[in-house]
Amino acid sequence: MIIDSQVHAYEANTAKRPWYSVPNWPAHVTGEEMVAAMDEVGVDGAIFISAFSLYRFDASYAVEAQRAHPGRFAIVKPVDPDNPDVADVVAEWKQTPGAVGIRIMLTKESGWAPGHPGLDRIARAAISHDFPVNLHCWDNLDNGIALIDRHPDTRFILDHLGILQPRVPPAPPEASQWSPWAALPKVLELAKRPNAVIKVSGACTLSKEPYPFADIWDPLARVFDAWGIDRCLWGTDWTRAAAVVGYAQATEPFRLTSRLSESERALLMGGACAKAYGWKPGKDAG
Repeated sequence: MIIDSQVHAYEANTAKRPWYSVPNWPAHVTGEEMVAAMDEVGVDGAIFISAFSLYRFDASYAVEAQRAHPGRFAIVKPVDPDNPDVADVVAEWKQTPGAVGIRIMLTKESGWAPGHPGLDRIARAAISHDFPVNLHCWDNLDNGIALIDRHPDTRFILDHLGILQPRVPPAPPEASQWSPWAALPKVLELAKRPNAVIKVSGACTLSKEPYPFADIWDPLARVFDAWGIDRCLWGTDWTRAAAVVGYAQATEPFRLTSRLSESERALLMGGACAKAYGWKPGKDAG
């Protein structure tokens, strides 16, 4: 069983469902196209994160795609801390078929600090409705850690290793001073929080080497050691990462590496995700 912990599918940018912004993503990757990409490499199911860059807090396309493919997708919706009725939004989302979590976009540009009352409402509502909170704070890790510590009874899933990832292919080592793993010590320290698990999503975008991205494995080994492989969730972060790696390129290094045992691979590429979200793919999964 292979579960991708982070994918984004979406329609083309039209008046029917206009995009909020236009990132360097493919012009469209519909639910059908995402399933086809998964089928090509044997991925059984995926956690479909409604694309905040395109649709903000509107998860209607994710709902449509999950309805069309209930055995392949579970869905996660970004929620708005500035909405005074956000707890009601979470309660309504809990009743949505296939819904398995909510997401907070705690980036620097959001301006939200850990003491924001809306963040507290979301964290409490997540407990009430038994949802994990997906936390996107890759350029704002200190505030992310503070939020996790502020709510020790809320389950958090740290997106994208907590590490800022490129949207274009990185320059080779001799041409770049960029240090992709600079935040790793804080990420390792965060592993001490028992109410958090971590997505190993988009990891291939942190490589300065061509496919199969051999230089990611030493830092990832430190993540696995600190967090425990049973708290690590593999994911492609496709299509956000599409300008850097293709879907197969983001999958095969994990399936083929000798750095993982078969039992470790089973946890990383499916078992840990199924446990964190309480969901497994299958025809009755919806």
